[in-house]
Amino acid sequence: MAQKYVAYMSAVSHGKGIRAANSKRNELLQTLNETISKVNGFPAYQADTTLKSASLDYMKIMYHVIGEDYGKIVNLEEIAEQSYDLMEAYMTAQEKANQKLQEAGESKEQAVKTFARIHNVSLVEQKDGLWQKIETIGKVTDYFNPVYLIFFKASKQESYFTDAIEKKNINGIEQNKNALSRYSEEGLASLDTMKSFHADNSLIMACRKMMEFFKMEAGSKAGQVTEYFIKNEEFQKLKNTISSKSSKEEINNYNKAVNEINKASREFNMTIQSLNNRRSEVYAGWNSAVDQFFDVHMPYAAGQ
Repeated sequence: MAQKYVAYMSAVSHGKGIRAANSKRNELLQTLNETISKVNGFPAYQADTTLKSASLDYMKIMYHVIGEDYGKIVNLEEIAEQSYDLMEAYMTAQEKANQKLQEAGESKEQAVKTFARIHNVSLVEQKDGLWQKIETIGKVTDYFNPVYLIFFKASKQESYFTDAIEKKNINGIEQNKNALSRYSEEGLASLDTMKSFHADNSLIMACRKMMEFFKMEAGSKAGQVTEYFIKNEEFQKLKNTISSKSSKEEINNYNKAVNEINKASREFNMTIQSLNNRRSEVYAGWNSAVDQFFDVHMPYAAGQ
């Protein structure tokens, strides 16, 4: 049962998400069902059923969490990318499910100790490698999720900001740049309070670079973009006034405006290209840091 659980969580972390690991989930549910049936058939030990009952309670809770709670999580995963609130709900559901499993495991362990004490059994307080993996899975997830939410909140806001730029929506640019600036500053402040994971600070550093990029993007760069669109609007208005009947002075002013807008256009294109290049770099760094973090810290199932 424990091996199937590690295999499932390993597939989720190292694969393509919860839905991609659904076959592992179904295998785990089948194994849980078989194990519950086997334990149900065990007799009491000297009329004492506490260990059997505690084990069954634990497995039934796990069956419910993996079958029901994770079933809902699979559905949440499909829509989580749509908004920060949905992503937060998705990760909160994961945390609650893991918390249920942790609490159930602790109750079972306490029952084991009580059973051993009553029947004079000496327990060696040493977890084997498999149960260490299960414990580590929870710790890695609990550490990763808050950092990822910081990244996702600002990243999602940046997508609204860049969409406004593509649509040349000056009001949209101003509104979304302010929110992006606020989220990036909040993210940086939150990262300052976070500690490394077993001396590994790579995830925080990568997220910090993302926040710094978003802050820069929402600062002077956004101002340059807005300034260009305003100039372009003014130029288009001037262009619409020019005709064959325009005076020499009006034509001279128009020609001067053409030179200015051409210069502004070149600078705008350079700004956008610079942002695109830097965006590609920091996103690549973030994705690499996430992959490496899970490769190093999230346990692999046997044979993976």
